[in-house]
Amino acid sequence: MKSVPPPNPHPSKPSYVLPPRSCDAHVHVYGPVARFPYAPDRAYDPPEAPIEKLRDLHRLLGVERAVIVQATVHGIDNRAMLHAIASGSGRYRGVALVPADVSAETLRDLHAQGVRGVRYNFMPHLGKSADTGEVRAVAERIAPLGWHVQVHVTAAHLPQIRGFLESLPVPFVIDHMGRPMVRDGLNQPALADLLDVLRHPRAWVKISGAERISARLSAQATPYADAVPFVRRILDVAPDRTVWGTDWPHPNVREVPDDGKLVDLLPLYADDPAALERVLVSNPDRLYWYE
Repeated sequence: MKSVPPPNPHPSKPSYVLPPRSCDAHVHVYGPVARFPYAPDRAYDPPEAPIEKLRDLHRLLGVERAVIVQATVHGIDNRAMLHAIASGSGRYRGVALVPADVSAETLRDLHAQGVRGVRYNFMPHLGKSADTGEVRAVAERIAPLGWHVQVHVTAAHLPQIRGFLESLPVPFVIDHMGRPMVRDGLNQPALADLLDVLRHPRAWVKISGAERISARLSAQATPYADAVPFVRRILDVAPDRTVWGTDWPHPNVREVPDDGKLVDLLPLYADDPAALERVLVSNPDRLYWYE
């Protein structure tokens, strides 16, 4: 089983000061394993990354709210994620992994505990891609709750599932910008496909994973700054349907980033502070705190 490194043990304090109520809309928690065991069929084996470590990081970064996305290492056992949400006094929301036959009662219970979406994988390296029929059935069950479907998919694969996504009765959120690799340039078909999908009124995107798409990695004076033009294209198309996240503790990355440096990319993404306020505060309000 593949092992992954721990998060950066000494993240820097960012120079950029986040606005009040800023939300890190994509993080995971792992363990503690003695209380919340990993799934035996997991694709990778990470060190523990419990909620206490995440809180310490967010204090350093100036993050006040977060969305905890159920980690595949825990499978459909959402207890670690729910435990983390419960510790946040309303500052945390969650995105769950659920079985195809999840009941309406279970979904209502998850909603009461702070869950606002379900996530599906279309990334072969993490296992079999989701069955679209099952996703549609769950989407119909979550629609009355105001939830969304979050999809882990590459932009290059979007044309194959675009019609399906646009037919869902709920919003859909694309993880990690769909990973259009910087080395392939701004004119690559994958980025064009992503931007085209983002013109749909129910399409959202997370501008997380700059370290995943960067061509130069931390060798840059400003790490991952070559991802900035890609984010700017996204914000030109969907400024009101974009949220930001660190992806802490950074599973399956080429190198573990300094989260403070990820925050310092934010002012490069938009010239207008109001545009960043939407990404960090008001857009997450609408997607996760709509009550």
